[in-house]
Amino acid sequence: MQIEVIAQKRDAQGTGASRRLRHAGFVPGIVYGGSKAPLAIQLDHNALYHALRKEAFHSSVLSLKVEGTTEMALLRDVQMHAYKPLILHVDFQRIDADHKIHVKVPLHFKNEDTAPGVKLTHGLVNHVMTELDVACLPGNLPEFIEVDLGNLEAGHSIHVNDLKLPAGVEPVAHLKAENPAVVGITPPKGAAADEETPAPAASPAA
Repeated sequence: MQIEVIAQKRDAQGTGASRRLRHAGFVPGIVYGGSKAPLAIQLDHNALYHALRKEAFHSSVLSLKVEGTTEMALLRDVQMHAYKPLILHVDFQRIDADHKIHVKVPLHFKNEDTAPGVKLTHGLVNHVMTELDVACLPGNLPEFIEVDLGNLEAGHSIHVNDLKLPAGVEPVAHLKAENPAVVGITPPKGAAADEETPAPAASPAA
């Protein structure tokens, strides 16, 4: 999925210039990577703020247009004000269609309410991960990865290597090797203890 982002070149730099830019309704930013030098840019604050509220904006290949030039890019960093709904700075990274990228893709969980561990034994779903770091070519980047809990029982988990990833998409090397848990269902309190505690022995006859 590609999303269009409009920006302009930014000439004035420094703390004072950035402050004036924000007061004028713009966000200072930078585009780096590839064979080109880093480029200082500015973006409309309100347009960027609303774009950042969409999940796909954080994990999609962006079509970054800067004064007539269009490049593929990924959002790499966003600095927000500590308590105001204000974007202070944003970073984008140029990408090449022929080179793999590492991106964190959100996980979408389905069939949680109908999973055997929830519906039959009233277990609690425990989301260990909410996103997965993957490697793929830009053209293969998924908007999200689906995790199906339809057959998951209490006391069991789904791990990284259990996920059905789209063609051309794979977890980064260390995740694939370690195979960490993605989501599990915890038995209700007392269930495990009840299963492990033996029934009391019958009292001997008097």
